[in-house]
Amino acid sequence: MATCAPIEVAVGVVLERSTTEGARRVLLARRPEHSHQGGKWEFPGGKREPSESIVEALGRELKEELDITVLACEPLIRVRHEYPEKTVLLDVWTVTRFKGTPHGREGQPVLWKAVAELDPVDFPPANRAIIQALRLPDRCLITPDAYDYRFGEFIDQVETVLRTGVRLLQFRSHAMPRPDYFKLAREVSAVAADYRADCILNAPFAWWPDLIKEGIPLSGFHLTSGTLREVDRLPEGMGMISAACHTGADIKLANRLGLDFVYLSPVKPTASHAGAGVLGWDNFKALVEQAAMPVYALGGLTPADIPDARRAGAQGIAAIRGLWPKNI
Repeated sequence: MATCAPIEVAVGVVLERSTTEGARRVLLARRPEHSHQGGKWEFPGGKREPSESIVEALGRELKEELDITVLACEPLIRVRHEYPEKTVLLDVWTVTRFKGTPHGREGQPVLWKAVAELDPVDFPPANRAIIQALRLPDRCLITPDAYDYRFGEFIDQVETVLRTGVRLLQFRSHAMPRPDYFKLAREVSAVAADYRADCILNAPFAWWPDLIKEGIPLSGFHLTSGTLREVDRLPEGMGMISAACHTGADIKLANRLGLDFVYLSPVKPTASHAGAGVLGWDNFKALVEQAAMPVYALGGLTPADIPDARRAGAQGIAAIRGLWPKNI
């Protein structure tokens, strides 16, 4: 495995001007057959030179490769990937406005393709986390313990959050007995489906087979940091898999398992862990640069923290109190 310093690469996810939010198309270019990962489709970009900022590198590369001038862009994700021969650190930006008509100035084929149609097998492994980032939202609700509410009231609160546009939630209720958890998980997942939101279940890992047998609709499963350190491999059919991470060692385990995304915490002080040590944005950013998948910042955060999270390389923020109705 590569151990040298990572090569910093500026990557552009160029959005088609006329594309609506529900059917976004992005620009892809095919790598030359003789190059590393030759013949694969990729998001365009290239290596940052020492004298450049990452945005300057992005603008230069897209001009050289596609003959377009970047007018507006915003951070999407920073992701690290280790190939046997080298390590890359992709600094990925969404290009929301540009001037010019994109074409392959070096003879490379280019095309527009809907995000929903992107197949990770067509891309270099380092690009696959970008596809996942494009499909994930910038906010994730982690529910409080449902035992603090009547069942109907809890569902009403979840629906209130979904009405604000949240499209990813993690249902957790650690104090709830298994039969009650299964019953409520079915209802929460159904409500999420009504809003075209993804529902990730946070439950003991041993419950997974029975959740499937019961036919409870879900988008994926969440691993606690303890479970993350115990499992060697994951069964098929679990959907999107997330995990709680607190250290670089946790992130390495998540990389090895090939998880879809992780939560990294705590970024700021939280009421539930008063007095606990926090990462702060600088330490958070350094840990994100070790991750091979999207990372949600967690711990004392609200939607107002999304810009800081993005600048630190995160997918966005996850929160309990920061997204639950009384704080909306």
